[in-house]
Amino acid sequence: MIDPRKAIIDERLKEVANIIAVSSGKGGVGKSLIASTLALTLARKGYRAGLFDLDFTSPSTHLILGVKEDITPKEEKGIIPPSIHGLKYMSIIYYSGEYAAPLRGEDISNALIELLAITRWNGLDCLVIDMPPGISDATLDILRLIKRIKFLVVTTPSRLAYETVRKLLNLLKDLRVPVIGVIENMKMKNSDFIRKSVEEAGIAYLGEIPFDRQLEDAIGSVDRLLETELGRKIMEITEKNSQLLVPKQIGH
Repeated sequence: MIDPRKAIIDERLKEVANIIAVSSGKGGVGKSLIASTLALTLARKGYRAGLFDLDFTSPSTHLILGVKEDITPKEEKGIIPPSIHGLKYMSIIYYSGEYAAPLRGEDISNALIELLAITRWNGLDCLVIDMPPGISDATLDILRLIKRIKFLVVTTPSRLAYETVRKLLNLLKDLRVPVIGVIENMKMKNSDFIRKSVEEAGIAYLGEIPFDRQLEDAIGSVDRLLETELGRKIMEITEKNSQLLVPKQIGH
C-alpha cells in the first residue's frame, strides 16, 4: 500500500531552492553547531533560510539558538514553523519534549515521514537539515524521501571520527548523492591527514575550524555564536562556496 504522505513531501519542499543536509559519521563532532551557524549565516546574508532539526537521537539546535518555550509551530493546513532569529525553525523537540524519542525501525520512518509531510516551509532559498549522526535508519529514509538533497559532512581531526565519515562518503557516492564537501572541526594541532584523505576520496575539503574554548559560552546567544571563531569560519566557507550561496528566489 502506497503511503499518501510521501507524495505530500515533494509538495512541501517544491518551493525550497536548496536543501543542505549537515551530517557526520558519529556524534560529538559539532554537527548541530555547524548546521545552526550555517543557517544563521545564510539568514544574516539576506537569504530566506530554514533549519530543520531531524536528529532523533539528541536534538540540540533549540539550545544552540536559545529557542524560548512559548515559541512553537502553528497549525494551519499542516504545521507552519515559527520564525526564530530570521530563520524558519522546526525540530523534533516540539513533539518529543525533553525526553529521548523511544523510536526504532518502522517507528522512526513513520515519525520522519509525518514530520516531512506536515511541515509547510513555503518559499525558501535554503533549508539546512541537522541530520542524525552516522548511517542510521533515519539517514537512509531522508535520502529516500527528499529529492535534490546535498550533503555537507563534518568530521574532527580524529582518525576514528574520519573512519565513520569515510563510510558515509562512500555510501553517498554509491547512491550518487551530491556532497558539497567536508569541514574539519575542532582542529587542535597542525595535521593534513583529514585534508589529504578527503581530497584523495575526490571530495572538496572546505576548510578547518580551530577548537574554541569560548564556544560553549556562546550557546543560546546567536549574536555571540556568530562572533566566535566557528562563526567566522562558517562565514568564510559560505562565501567561498557557490553551492551554499544559491541565487535568491524571484520575488524575494
